[in-house]
Amino acid sequence: MCLENAPRCLARLTCAAGLAASLLALSSLTAVTAATEAGPPHAVDRSSGSESLARALLRELVEIDTTPAHGCTKAAEATSTRLRDGGFADAEVQLLGSRPDRQNLVVRVRGSGTDKPILFIAHLDVVDAPREGWHSDPFRLTERDGYFYGRGVGDNKSAAAQLVANLIRLRTERFTPGRDLIVALTADEEAGPANGLLWLLANRSDLMDVAYCLNLDAGGGYMEKGKRRRLTVQTSEKTYLSFRLRTQGEGGHSSLPTTDNPIYRLAAGLTRIASHSFPFRFNETTREYFRRIALTETGARADDLRAVAKDPPDLAAAQRLAASSVLYNSLLHTTCVATRLSAGHADNALPQSAEAILNCRVFPGDTAEFVRQTIEEVLADPKIEVIPLGSGRPSPASPLVPEVWAAVEKLSHARWPEIPVLPVMDPWSSDSAKLRRAGIPTLGVNGTFGDIELGNPHGANERLSIAAFDEGTEFLYELMKILARPAAERN
Repeated sequence: MCLENAPRCLARLTCAAGLAASLLALSSLTAVTAATEAGPPHAVDRSSGSESLARALLRELVEIDTTPAHGCTKAAEATSTRLRDGGFADAEVQLLGSRPDRQNLVVRVRGSGTDKPILFIAHLDVVDAPREGWHSDPFRLTERDGYFYGRGVGDNKSAAAQLVANLIRLRTERFTPGRDLIVALTADEEAGPANGLLWLLANRSDLMDVAYCLNLDAGGGYMEKGKRRRLTVQTSEKTYLSFRLRTQGEGGHSSLPTTDNPIYRLAAGLTRIASHSFPFRFNETTREYFRRIALTETGARADDLRAVAKDPPDLAAAQRLAASSVLYNSLLHTTCVATRLSAGHADNALPQSAEAILNCRVFPGDTAEFVRQTIEEVLADPKIEVIPLGSGRPSPASPLVPEVWAAVEKLSHARWPEIPVLPVMDPWSSDSAKLRRAGIPTLGVNGTFGDIELGNPHGANERLSIAAFDEGTEFLYELMKILARPAAERN
């Protein structure tokens, strides 16, 4: 999920020094003692029509299949039509990309000042949505019990709809920003042969010459058990890395089973992987995250959160936190999980091969080679081959750009004064890493609250609170206006 007008020199700070310096510049966090209930949403300006437009855009985008087999061009074209109908000139709206079926939509709103532009990104593509398990068509936007259901409502078509609705709203209001605003809705972030951000970085450097990027596919608000818990600003993320585990045998007739069965061998190895825990790791972002989130807890959990934020951390406390929360577990170390299996060739034949895909999310500082060696040691079977799929390139952390942090904190405290605003290392991956590797400070920012346990992105019945979507649309509108002000007004 590449989620910055900060002095350009901030981008050249080292990861640790940059984050430490940025944190010192942050306003102090008011102590909080409890998570706020997810009550009525903050007032939304319905008179502007932006809420209904955002919902209509979300419906249109969800109902266009942008899975890897179909590409994103149809969605980009539909959105382009919306923008032109909303007052944008042809020269301001472009479809760009390496393939006809995988075009990216890029909008550039010219500003009145000389400050470098701000880039906002979201992606149009979605993962596949097998019909099994869905209670409604995943490619129809369904409203039920206060939620939107459909593939992409959380990841990431809601953000694309919010961006476009707010661009049209600003144009309707005749708002002229003090600097250029660039919005890129991209292809193949999830999977596919033509990642839009990479193509834009390689082929349209003029659009990537920006002060910073805000990625709406990272950071954001999180709810647990119906309560708002935190609003996060993503500064870094774990590295995506997969391995193919492969083992082979001689096969034969199924009526004459042998002890040399690749399926059993691979299954035994995967069972050992499932029981293994990588070493706990910490960095300045995660320590600050745990320190601040402890202010929202009480009792033993608060004690454990404070204990892992210390230097050195309490590893026993880390173990308890990892066991109590899938999110805390992911933030505390590298994780690897089996995601695909393939074996055998006939019902009446012994298998000649068995394969599994192991997907790892690598904590910054752990190398791909360390992860590979650990997997081999845990498998403890030289007959299971471990094959890396890709290089797993790490990316540096971004500094917390002061003007972005100040704006997010101001807007958040006005709406949800009892929840903390936290820097976060996301456990999943996004296009933010690509921009950070290119030297563009990138922060994950999003004012839409999702349920970490029930939103189910990438799974069946992906859902998003309708009230949260409306709140997030308004939050983004105000954030865009604050950051687009001329430098003199921002200071």
